[in-house]
Amino acid sequence: MKTIEGGVTAAKGFLAASTAAGIKYTDRTDMALIYSAAPCTAAGTFTSNLVQAAPVKWDKEMIHRHTFAQAVVVNAGIANACTGEEGLAYCRQTAQKAAELFKIPEEAVLIASTGVIGQQLPIDRITKGMEVMAPSLEATREAGHKAALAILTTDTHEKEAAASFEIGGVTVTIGGMCKGSGMIHPNMCTMLSFLTTDLAISKELLQEALRDDIPDTYNMISVDGDTSTNDTVILLANGAAGNPTITEKNADYEAFREALHYVNTSLAKQMAGDGEGATALFEVRVIGAKSKKEARILSKAVITSNLTKAAIYGHDANWGRILCAMGYSGAKFDPEKVDLYFESAAGRIQLIRDGVALDYSEETASQILSEPEVTAIADIKMGSETATAWGCDLTYDYIKINADYRS
Repeated sequence: MKTIEGGVTAAKGFLAASTAAGIKYTDRTDMALIYSAAPCTAAGTFTSNLVQAAPVKWDKEMIHRHTFAQAVVVNAGIANACTGEEGLAYCRQTAQKAAELFKIPEEAVLIASTGVIGQQLPIDRITKGMEVMAPSLEATREAGHKAALAILTTDTHEKEAAASFEIGGVTVTIGGMCKGSGMIHPNMCTMLSFLTTDLAISKELLQEALRDDIPDTYNMISVDGDTSTNDTVILLANGAAGNPTITEKNADYEAFREALHYVNTSLAKQMAGDGEGATALFEVRVIGAKSKKEARILSKAVITSNLTKAAIYGHDANWGRILCAMGYSGAKFDPEKVDLYFESAAGRIQLIRDGVALDYSEETASQILSEPEVTAIADIKMGSETATAWGCDLTYDYIKINADYRS
């Protein structure tokens, strides 16, 4: 596998477009369209929140009950969540419009929304936006990049990733784009992620690969502890690479899983680092755990600790907050065996050994914590399992952004 420049149009046969539909924003693009020239095998995972937005309900039914998908329509600004039957009707109208424009079944159209909860979509602007985007679809890098910009809400930048790999002498590509900045918490967050690949693979294995990768990628990030109503990850595979269709778990399947994991990890980290008001990506790596489950629990407990997040913002090596968060996580470990380190581009420092503070330099620790990417490493010395979680610091701007979100 190798990483490449690109996003949702990196794979063969995928096109994208974007437009300023005026759904909520008046100064930027706010709709995106992804289209495949050929029908796609589709997989998806969705929010664990019991309150689920209309597009989540639509996509779950379309992916699980129908053979293929071919288009994805995305809007930013209004979430179409808690909108009742009217919201679901707007999903159907959106799909019907796309079906009319592309001469495909409405069941082949997937829909995603992000933004304010409780407001109805201006469906006339949605359909007008599709009319504008349909003839402007392109397979270019620029078109994919503009689509990534069009789906943002409080994000400060676009988020894209792509990789390629070889199977049977054929080059296969996978790319993706996502958005996510606030209401981000493990078990799927206010995140929309769209992945495209030119791989030929069975629907069952595509879904399994995506499902199995979620626990160690998107489910390992948190910004603010709030799980959204709209979380969606859609993976489309159109087979344009021309490889023999993958129908069993062999070396080709593992090569795909590796590339999928890279793209998902990259997108997840980009979201965590772009948390609302954030100044730093905060990574927590737990090593030496007895089980993968306990390693995940411990690492997520630390990145979701508001006290720890505030300390990272203040460049304060307050390691007691980390040990405290681990202690209330519910995972079993011996606090008197824990070693804890901080590291970044500025260096590495050990803070505690066997649960006891070392005579470290606070000035050096502060310098390490002043970098835009900071990692805490906790070795609990109980086994060989590891897990990594990603979050961000907690700043004054997080409050400002969310106090004004609807205005």
